[in-house]
Order: sequence, then C-alpha cells, then structure tokens
Amino acid sequence: MRFYLDHAATTPLRPEAREAWLAATDVVGNASSTHGAGQDARRLLEESRERIAAVLGCDPIEVVLTSGGTESINTALHGMWASRRAGADAIVLPDGEHHATMDTASALAREGAAVRAVPISHIGRIEAARFAEALPGAALATALIANNEVGTVNDATMLAAAAAAANVPLHLDAVAAIGHLPLSFRELRADAAPGAGLVAMSVAGHKVGAPVGVGALVVARTARMAPLLHGGAQQRGLRAGTQDVAGAAAFAVALESGEAEREAEGMRLRVLRDRLIEGIRSAVPSAELLGDPIGRLPNNAHVLFPGAVGESLLFLLDVAGVAASTGSACQAGVAEPSHVVMAMGRSEKDARSVLRFTLGRTSSEADVDAVLAAIADAFLRASGASTGTRS
Repeated sequence: MRFYLDHAATTPLRPEAREAWLAATDVVGNASSTHGAGQDARRLLEESRERIAAVLGCDPIEVVLTSGGTESINTALHGMWASRRAGADAIVLPDGEHHATMDTASALAREGAAVRAVPISHIGRIEAARFAEALPGAALATALIANNEVGTVNDATMLAAAAAAANVPLHLDAVAAIGHLPLSFRELRADAAPGAGLVAMSVAGHKVGAPVGVGALVVARTARMAPLLHGGAQQRGLRAGTQDVAGAAAFAVALESGEAEREAEGMRLRVLRDRLIEGIRSAVPSAELLGDPIGRLPNNAHVLFPGAVGESLLFLLDVAGVAASTGSACQAGVAEPSHVVMAMGRSEKDARSVLRFTLGRTSSEADVDAVLAAIADAFLRASGASTGTRS
C-alpha cells in the first residue's frame, strides 16, 4: 500500500475538477474564433477566469492563464526585466527561493542583471527590513509568500508595502501558499502606484487538485510587462497561444473547492502534522524540525535527521510504502544539498540530511502511522549508510 506524503510536489486531482475538465472538453471551438462554437468556448473560458479571479482577489482581466508555476514565474521575471525603467539593472532576490526563480534570475544575470541577494533568517524567513534595504533603484524584486521547502510563511503584506514605498515592481510566488493561506492580490497591492509594489503573482493548479499543466500569473492591469511568448494577442498580449478552456474550467473548480474548505482543512492538517512531528521526535530523538515552528504552512513538516543521508532515508521509506521528498520536486533526481537549508545557516552535511513531509486533502492518520512505523529503522540504516557501515 502506498502512503503519500508529498502533496507539496503535487496533490491528487479533485473529482469535481476532473468532472469539470471532462465536461469542458465537450465544448468544441477555439476561444479566439468568432463563430458560435468559438464564442461558446470563449464564454466558458471567461466564466472560469472570473471564478479564478474571485478566489485570488483580483480583476478577471488580470488573470493570465499559463501552464503552471514555472511558466508564470518566468513570464513575470522576464517580462518585468524587459520593461524595466531606464538605468535600473538590479534584481532583488532573497536566498532560499524556488529554483524556477533562481534559475530565471541567473539567466537574466547573463543579460546584464545585477542580482542583489537578501539573506533569510535561521528559520527561513525573509526579513522585511533586510528586503527593504536592497530595494532602492532596483529594476524588480521577487519573493516567496511561503517557502516551498521548509514551509515558513513570509509577511507578504510587509514585502509588498516595502516594494511600493521604494517604487519597485514586485513579483510574489504563491505556488506553495495557494490553498493553505488566504490570498488577495488586491489587498496585497493596496494603493501602490502604477508599475510599483506588487505587480504579479504566480500560482499553479496542480497544487490545489487541478490538472497538471494549468496555472496563472496575476498581472496588475497597470503593470508594464513584455510577453515571454509571441504569436497572438490573447490575454492582453501577455501570453500568446490558444487558451486551454478545459484546464481553466478545472482550475476554477479546484480553487473554489480549496478555498471553501481551507480553514477547516488547515486545522485538520495541523493536527496530523503535529502528531507526525511529535512521533518522529519520539522515534528519532535527534530529529529537528526546520523552519518556523509556528508561522509555517499547516501541511509542512521539514525535518533534519542528523547523521543520516536524506536520499537513503527517502529510498528506505519508499520501500516501506511511504512517499516523501528531500526538497523541491523540480530538483528530483539531482543529488544536491538543499540550498534553502544552507541559506538558513546550516552545514552542507545538514542540507543533505533533510526530508520534507507534506500532507493534503487525502491524508489520514494511516499516512502518519506508516511514517512512524518505518522511520526509526530507516534512520538507523541511513545513518549507517552515511558512515559506510552496514546494518
């Protein structure tokens, strides 16, 4: 039997989202066509966009549908950079960001961008004061609302206010936060001047039970942003190409369902998560929870197992039927230490000795029981692997 504790990588497709997707596939027509079939598709597309906007707290015209978080992040950073003010050449980039953001910033650095790093705290938080110090004169800034690895929640309101005060456009990565935290683009943007403060926010559908391959970038209607993809005038010209009507319909339903149950589900997941953490500490007394112990995502338990090899732990748990992660799924198959853990001031050895357990809508007591039944033996064996001994 498989016990799935990797919901941060992707969470199961919601039945209601699947039904919405299948129903939408019966609507024949390209939403950009002017004939009746095309306009039927357009109607469903725009209705879905309105529903997505209602959950994300923005205007429907600000929702740019994408293939997911990575495309949204790339579109935001490349678009903001290409539309930067004359003389502005710096990107404000906190340590510990998702690789989609870090790698995009690296690509822009090869085009002349100067990356201004902002250190994160020992619990993985972006400190608003340090962030604000790096902003003056920058071309753009970016930040996670919640860290995708250790689960620490940042003060997005303070980050957005700092960017607005410095007259710097800001992108917020809400991929890990969506479904777990209340999100309102309008409230985060507040009364920022056009082109300053929060101008873009990324989300991904498969984190909330929509199909893989659909997401959105919320772009303020006053933002100056160049498109990443060319070839059509769809979506304010910011994302050319035939739009995925069925994906939008499924995403809208998944978002609405997730928002309706968010508070109650958050309370349920906190109970399961805390029981998991306490059980791991009991079975492995040296284990340490990383990230903010209180201000963290309700489904996230990121644990350091001193002296054990994370990849070995992951393999041993998988053999026992438990699916977890050593970090971001985007780095799957790449045996490297967690850059987030190292940015928090930990050693490379520690950064190779962590596991991320993340819960979701389908998680139950049985999932926690499975981890607790296997973790002590897995830790002993993985510790032996790190020293070259055999059990």
